[in-house]
Amino acid sequence: MEISTILNQIDLGAMALPEFQRGYVWNRSQVREFMASLYRRHPVGGLLVWITKTEQANVRGGQMLAAGNVELILDGQQRVTSLYGIIRGTPPPFFEGNVDAFTDLYFNVADESFEFYGPIKMADNPQWVSVTDLMRGGLGPYLGRMFQHKQLQAYAETYIERLNRLHGVKDIHIHIEKVAGPDKNVDVVVEIFNKLNSGGTKLSKGDLALARICAEWTDARLELRTLIEKWYKAGFNFDMDWLLRNVNAVVTGKALFLALKDVPASEFQAGLKQTDKAVDYLINVISGRLGLDHDRVLGSRYAFPIMCSYLAQRGGRFDSAKERDRLLYWYVHSLLWGRYAGSTESVLMQDLTAMERPGDAIDGLIDQLRIWRGDLVVRPENFASWSVGARFYPMLYLLTRVGEARDWDTGLPLRAELLGKTNRLEIHHIFPKSQLYKRGYGRPEVNALANYCFLTQATNLGISNTLPEIYFPEVESRHPGALASQWVPLDPQLWRMENFIGFLAERRRLLAEAANVFLDSLIGDSKTPSRDIVLSGPAPISMISIENAPMLDSIADEDEEIALLEVNIWIAEQGLPEGEMLYEIVEVETGAAKALLDLAWPEGIQTRYSDPVALLLNEEIVTLELASAAGFRCFTDIATFRDYVEKEILAVDAIAAD
Repeated sequence: MEISTILNQIDLGAMALPEFQRGYVWNRSQVREFMASLYRRHPVGGLLVWITKTEQANVRGGQMLAAGNVELILDGQQRVTSLYGIIRGTPPPFFEGNVDAFTDLYFNVADESFEFYGPIKMADNPQWVSVTDLMRGGLGPYLGRMFQHKQLQAYAETYIERLNRLHGVKDIHIHIEKVAGPDKNVDVVVEIFNKLNSGGTKLSKGDLALARICAEWTDARLELRTLIEKWYKAGFNFDMDWLLRNVNAVVTGKALFLALKDVPASEFQAGLKQTDKAVDYLINVISGRLGLDHDRVLGSRYAFPIMCSYLAQRGGRFDSAKERDRLLYWYVHSLLWGRYAGSTESVLMQDLTAMERPGDAIDGLIDQLRIWRGDLVVRPENFASWSVGARFYPMLYLLTRVGEARDWDTGLPLRAELLGKTNRLEIHHIFPKSQLYKRGYGRPEVNALANYCFLTQATNLGISNTLPEIYFPEVESRHPGALASQWVPLDPQLWRMENFIGFLAERRRLLAEAANVFLDSLIGDSKTPSRDIVLSGPAPISMISIENAPMLDSIADEDEEIALLEVNIWIAEQGLPEGEMLYEIVEVETGAAKALLDLAWPEGIQTRYSDPVALLLNEEIVTLELASAAGFRCFTDIATFRDYVEKEILAVDAIAAD
């Protein structure tokens, strides 16, 4: 079928996108290469469509369908969407994604290259032609130009031939393979789709559940995405499956998405509203009571369906501080011990069932944890892990936020409500990393949790790489008790570099003791006073934004650190998001650290629209292999990385390189 006919079929409602398909994800580099291949008449692959009855078709975007049968695109969405956007100059009716990916594509008649519009390069250069304008208006407007501009006259015949070739892309035939038959229901087709895309991300059970909901409520996906975007802007990165798990638990009390199969759209809508309020409420409670106020420390995300279900059954709020604290006790322990790190559905099912048993629901959850765990006691060795990927990292942050931890320069408490952008928290290495590396310690020791504390940015910079035996006495003299408030051993012998390992052991003991005291206060086993918060019901989210999350400050050596910081400065100057220093890849089942990436963009430099990227300097091959296996596109030198950004990403954002 000709490309122009395919686009006409979309306009007529004879071809559409099934609801279970994900949105458009191509970036401008992919669009540019695709059009170049079409122009050169290189093979670009065929389409796979599913022929089904119109009345049984659940399609994206509320597209009006033709009567009879409709062809639903199973393979080829990115190509068809790109073609429609470029040739029609507007997205197709089923579009969901970044419209800039195919907007303002230009063709150079002199060198036959494709680039996205850059005013400095193209504004006064007649060799550049808008591909969309050519596709919509034909060659007519360009014929006169060829003979009016001296720059074009000498090669007018060649240039016109090239424009004809580009315009003829609409006439290229693309093979369409069809899946049809009474046995091809949505479940069978999704299985075919997943086999077809075995090398990519498979459709989840949540995708299929959402497709069924959208059959009755066409705006369901948009509503869910709006909520996810709201929490993302507040500093919390949730996904569609996670939100559906919450709604499922609220509406059905079940863990399996199968339970949503026969839920009416009106009931799902009501459940989504309850879930929205419950998540807002819980984020505020967890931020206010536990101090876990940004994405990096918000662990045990799949405890939320349990807590949302609990709140929904009780009017959406806690009746007392005691009730709140007991559920938070369960939540923190589910975080610390990785309750949901393994088989999510089966564990959710166990916990939802535990809440339904006779007696107090929270007692049932805590008992289930004890049966699974054995005991709920924090021990010094639990703080023996290292880096921000460690499961007990949020516990260290929690203790800093809810206790009396004080800054070592100002002496002021480091509570969330006292922090502003000028007092942004940073991770401080108590024993300086550069000093430790010089003495042969490796990353696990340098980045041990017991060597971390949180200080304001100014204080961290002021201390720099000074040894504890030098700066600790000054801190204690100026602010008595400030060291102890951060669980620093007060034996001066442990402040010496040669006693670093002993310092870590003693600080782990102090941290474990503090953790148990706080957790006991939540469950009511201690006289430790609790910080209260308003219990009046759901409130607008008011957490600290992700931009105020603690910063990392630990690379293998100072030269490497400076180089990576300079990369981030350069990235920011291009109007792009900075990468995360020391991004950790963790083992899903255990939460253990697998690899530490020097500088990473886990959602892509073109956030959520391009591949995850990692810059790895002087790393072993095993780190590159682990990063690649985790889906990262890896670069091992800065020059190559910058070349990638300039050629593939800056073009995405339409920033002229020259």
